[in-house]
Amino acid sequence: MKEVTFKEAKEILRIIENNGHQAYFVGGAVRDSLLKRPMGDIDITTSASPETVTKMFSKVIPVGIEHGTVIVRYKGYSYEITTFRSETGYSDHRHPDQITFVRNVEEDLARRDFTINAIAMDYNEKIVDPFQGRIDLSNKVIKTVGNPIERFREDPLRIMRALRFSSQLGFKMDPDTWTAIKENAAWLEKISIERIAVELQKLFAGTYTTHGMHFFINSGVQAYLPILKDHSELVIKWRDLSQPIQSWEELISLFHHYLPKVEVEEWVKSWKLSNKIKRDALHLVRAIAYYDQYQHIDEWLVYQLPRQLDASFIRMLSILTNKSLTIDKMKTIRNNLPIKDRTEIVISGSDIIGLFPMQQKGPWINKLLTMIEKKIVRGEISNEPNELGKWLMTWNPQDID
Repeated sequence: MKEVTFKEAKEILRIIENNGHQAYFVGGAVRDSLLKRPMGDIDITTSASPETVTKMFSKVIPVGIEHGTVIVRYKGYSYEITTFRSETGYSDHRHPDQITFVRNVEEDLARRDFTINAIAMDYNEKIVDPFQGRIDLSNKVIKTVGNPIERFREDPLRIMRALRFSSQLGFKMDPDTWTAIKENAAWLEKISIERIAVELQKLFAGTYTTHGMHFFINSGVQAYLPILKDHSELVIKWRDLSQPIQSWEELISLFHHYLPKVEVEEWVKSWKLSNKIKRDALHLVRAIAYYDQYQHIDEWLVYQLPRQLDASFIRMLSILTNKSLTIDKMKTIRNNLPIKDRTEIVISGSDIIGLFPMQQKGPWINKLLTMIEKKIVRGEISNEPNELGKWLMTWNPQDID
């Protein structure tokens, strides 16, 4: 499905305005539009209460109605719509203790994190910019709305968001904002590691990775992050990182390559990542280790790597070898593999037991199946009953350690 644009989204603003309320586009979509970058989700802020918004549209998801937020599904797209509000008190360093619905968009913009995200745009594309966010966009500066210490105390994740924006946009830091980041990085220990993990991954995926790494390393935040705080030697290796890394499984495979003594499982546990990320990271680590040993991409490497990780593997290999690699070779090899998985082998463990009745059952059966699997994949033997049978009759059990 194609990405939503302001053209489609303006219908939402018109419906709200026709019902007697104000409505504006706000946040990242406005920022990216002014920068002429591809937009992500389009968020809307309005003077209408969430209950009023719910009555205007047929498909509404009350995701945060107590905070003034609902999601409207309209013509196949989702829009997060939030009532103008102000916020006070952040006891948990994430959610405001008190929310007050306010009367104008300027008051709503005052609660936002950075000036470049505190810009609104109405139906006629008139800009509302009380904190001079457009000037900061023009000067490529990341600057908090108001006092940076207050903004970071409210939600310390904003420290990571500032670093992430530096990587995504290639922006520098406002001096006061930068000082507040360095002096208050310890506040990150007050928030959940799951939230930090999302921002760290986005930081590594930024277009201006080297720029982002500069600010990350010099901010000192690594001293308050799992594993990284005990291994400064790993962080130093990021100084010259110039290619975006698109997922946590890629990150872990890179980290493990640089720091083998920290196992994949430790990264996953410490950062509270999913089992899927662990499985995919293990696949990438094994594929990289195989390449390190044999120095080429062959049928057995491709066969063992899940197809969905092909691009990730090539990306990691390009970073680690400084070679300009493409996915084309992997695609060609994969398309020509004689089998896709072990279930396609025409003989089974039971068949092998029948051929060697004097041999005691044990791990050798699976090892032999793996040997057969590898020979089939590499084209050394055909996946045909007769040919496999002939080869097995010449097989010596001592060939397996």
